[in-house]
Amino acid sequence: MSDFLLDIPNVCTPGSGLCTGGRPRPEHLASAARQGVKMVVNLCPPAEAADYDEAAVVAGLGMRYVNIPVAGPADLTLPNVKALAHALEAGQQGAGDRPAVLLHCASGNRAGAMLALKAAWVDGKPAAEALAIGRAAGLTALDGVVSHLLAG
Repeated sequence: MSDFLLDIPNVCTPGSGLCTGGRPRPEHLASAARQGVKMVVNLCPPAEAADYDEAAVVAGLGMRYVNIPVAGPADLTLPNVKALAHALEAGQQGAGDRPAVLLHCASGNRAGAMLALKAAWVDGKPAAEALAIGRAAGLTALDGVVSHLLAG
C-alpha cells in the first residue's frame, strides 16, 4: 500500500482496502481511479455540495458513488453506520491491500468518527480500540462525541 498516493486534505490509509480524507477535487478522483479505487463514499450532506457534480465525475471514471449524509453529531447513528459498513463491504471485496474505497467528508473528521462507530457497533471492537481506529482515519473534532457514544 505504500505506493498508493492520493493528495487530498488529511489523507489517511487506516487499513487495507480503504483511504480516508477530506473532500477530493476531480483530479484527485481521477488519480484514485487510476490507482484502483472502485468506490467513493461521500459523507457530506447535499447542503455541503462541492462546486462540481461529484457523483457524475465518479461515475464517469467508472467508480461507484455512495452518499451517506452525515451533517454532524446527530447523524452519527446506527442506521448510518450500518449503511457505511454495507458500502465498505461491497467496495472492498477482492481489494487485497490496495485501497479500493475512498471514504471522505469535508475534512476527514466525520469519516474517522463513522469508522470508529463502525468498529464498535458493527465489528464489536472495544471502545478504546474503536477510538484508535477512528483517530487513525481522521477523527479529530468529533472525538468527544464519539467517546460519549461508545461509552453509552
